[in-house]
Amino acid sequence: MKPAARQQEILKLLEESGEVMVEDLAERFTASRETIRRDLSELDAGGHIRKFHGGARAVKIDHALPDEGAFDARMKDRLTEKMAIAKKAASLFSEGSTLFIDTGSTTIAFARALAKRRGMTVITNSPQISQILAQADMRHRVYLAGGEVAAEGREILGAIATGQIAGFSAEHAVLTVGAVTAAAIMDYDQRETEMARAMIAQAQGVTVLADHSKIGRPAVFEVAQLAKVARIVTDRLPEPAMVAALSAAGVEVVVAEPGGTGG
Repeated sequence: MKPAARQQEILKLLEESGEVMVEDLAERFTASRETIRRDLSELDAGGHIRKFHGGARAVKIDHALPDEGAFDARMKDRLTEKMAIAKKAASLFSEGSTLFIDTGSTTIAFARALAKRRGMTVITNSPQISQILAQADMRHRVYLAGGEVAAEGREILGAIATGQIAGFSAEHAVLTVGAVTAAAIMDYDQRETEMARAMIAQAQGVTVLADHSKIGRPAVFEVAQLAKVARIVTDRLPEPAMVAALSAAGVEVVVAEPGGTGG
């Protein structure tokens, strides 16, 4: 299929559903993810759609938020689920814990929940997370990795930042990911993957925060094999086959019910 025809079909799908994912489009059109991303970039440049991490939304959905970019859109996506995951995850850590926290909409929600607890030491590549915790007045110690600022993701990435992460050691790495397969945790961005790997290398245990939409779907870059993950906090029990894969890898599944107490 020629690019113009494929892009028209993508627009039709967006009219129907309001949102599409790169992985789904690649499968539907039997095209590479890179090809689909180019299609979405061209449509976004023409003002026809609004791209976000891993997919796109119809412009009409974003009209209420004309000045907000993709990261802000993700902050509002599945908000109830993310808040439940964040609150449950925060309850798993006690005063004195040392945590790496990477950048993502779910980990920002987690930081807000964690800020209400006391005496945590946090190392992060997110200026927003560092600000949330440093201003909480709950005796948190916060370290922010320095390096190149990626404006869209509101995070610090690259070799300088990962090199600084290597200078720390923590009990826990709390990560958000793009996808969880039966074999590994995955992401769509190479530099974000490198940051997550750097944190995992310096942590004693790994906690992954992932809403149910991320479990069982593939992504581009492998962050780590499931055996490296201690637990996954999600909002819905995964399908039986995925539960079996997680169990076989020794991963604890913690389910946070939206609207629950989380503690």
